[in-house]
Amino acid sequence: MKAIGIILAGGNNSMRMGGLSQNRAIAAMPVACTYRSIDFSLSNMTNSGIGKVAVLTMYNAKSINEYLRSSKWWNFGRKNGGLYVFAPTLTSRNSWWYRGTADSIYQNIEWLKTSHEPYVVIASGDGIYKLDYSKVIDYHIEKDADITIVCTHVNDDPRRYGVISMDDENRITELQEKPLEPESNLISCGIYVFRRRMLIEMLEQCAAEDKSDLVNDIIVRYIKRNKVFAYLHNNLWSSISSTEKYYKTNMAFLNPEVRKYFFEEEPRIYTKIGDRPPAKYNENTDVKNSLVAAGCIVNGTVQNSLLFKSVYVGNRCVIKDSIIMNDVYIQDDVYLENCIIESHSIIKSGSSYIGGEQVKVVNEGMDIYEFT
Repeated sequence: MKAIGIILAGGNNSMRMGGLSQNRAIAAMPVACTYRSIDFSLSNMTNSGIGKVAVLTMYNAKSINEYLRSSKWWNFGRKNGGLYVFAPTLTSRNSWWYRGTADSIYQNIEWLKTSHEPYVVIASGDGIYKLDYSKVIDYHIEKDADITIVCTHVNDDPRRYGVISMDDENRITELQEKPLEPESNLISCGIYVFRRRMLIEMLEQCAAEDKSDLVNDIIVRYIKRNKVFAYLHNNLWSSISSTEKYYKTNMAFLNPEVRKYFFEEEPRIYTKIGDRPPAKYNENTDVKNSLVAAGCIVNGTVQNSLLFKSVYVGNRCVIKDSIIMNDVYIQDDVYLENCIIESHSIIKSGSSYIGGEQVKVVNEGMDIYEFT
């Protein structure tokens, strides 16, 4: 293997995700009815021949730790390297939680030092995409780069991302994190390739100066001194970094071409398989242009919506343009439009929830659950 992998899965982004990340890590967010956000990065790692991967967790770590209890679903056998899950650990030398992305890697630097692969691929756990990381590594070697950043062009507001400026040879000249006036729509996907030894040196220097952020304190700092190149990713890519992006990303899976790209064309996206019965559609059910996961029981009308695992839809219900997350019970005569219904909610009979310009998030008092 040329590289080891690191997946950053410790964030919560509560300001932009609202209640959706209150009880789970963003990397554990359900996507496309039967998948989790982290499935995409894990699948990209194994499909790229990277068999040794560390997942760094922190916020609501239980939701992701339980999901990753068995690595067989993504083919991370120990003989091939293995899947390692690292959470912040209290020791005689350290009493901090992870203070930032660089600090989370630094606190597990011994794992880096005891590895032998020459390169490290770092990816975020909230990206929805397919990418052969081995091609990025080959590009990194071809360019004799110190750091390679995977970039893409976006149609939405680039101010939400790290905006990239580069020269004619794709060498990055500037990276502005969430600029007020972006100069382009070319943004960082949050995927990086480093030479392992150089990354270790950068992390140790960063820690010595009491700094903690991978982008601002390492990448931006070294752009002028080191060779930092952009690798252009021109296929589908999305980040579920806000309620709006989470909604739009899931709704995109109603497009058959998107589903075919992710789940039928090789390489596949893998996920942990549950043991649920197939969906059941009772008499007078009307389902159009929707995805319905295993374990669901549907009695009403469902249009342009996604029903995640084990959702019950009562009689005469109407669900339009909505996302119904796992284990939701919807009683009779309910109307839902442009909504996200949080897991384990019970929507009472006769209720009506309609989102306006922004999607409406509904959580009907099920805070006792740690959503998995």
